[in-house]
Amino acid sequence: MNAELLARDVRLIILDVDGVLTDGGLYYDESGCVMKRFNVQDGLAIKMAPQAGIEFAVITGLDSPAVRRRVTELGISHYYPGHHRKAPILRRISEETGIPLAQMAYVGDDWVDAAPMSLVGLPIAVPNARPEILKLAAWTTRSMGGQGAVREAIDFILRAQGKLEALWQDWVRE
Repeated sequence: MNAELLARDVRLIILDVDGVLTDGGLYYDESGCVMKRFNVQDGLAIKMAPQAGIEFAVITGLDSPAVRRRVTELGISHYYPGHHRKAPILRRISEETGIPLAQMAYVGDDWVDAAPMSLVGLPIAVPNARPEILKLAAWTTRSMGGQGAVREAIDFILRAQGKLEALWQDWVRE
């Protein structure tokens, strides 16, 4: 089915972290703490999309204080760290929010994202995703993970729903 048609029904976007919200690199400081780099444009889109009725969830295999802080800053209340088997969490999110899987999008890049991508209405991949993940995707961003891919996915969904222009106009006004 056409990805733009699938995007029209999306009410919740589920994000992977490493390779999607970040570039996938693990940066260690001298004391062994992991640092991650997030894209500010992704963050702005995550903060503005709820005005258009879009909710967010994050499911990640690692449990990182840096990710927890970023998710909190972005106002994402559905945060599930430490889960490599993501499909049960996805079903739980659906039950908790009342949003059917068919009205969800999932952005992923690696094998841990395969099951949830096969369950949602709009599976999205980043261009450097594993080949198997690219095959599951109904739509692929042009931007790599951590480099605006999430912003691009959000813009795609909001444009398909006819809501992007109104959000833009809100920023243009004085």
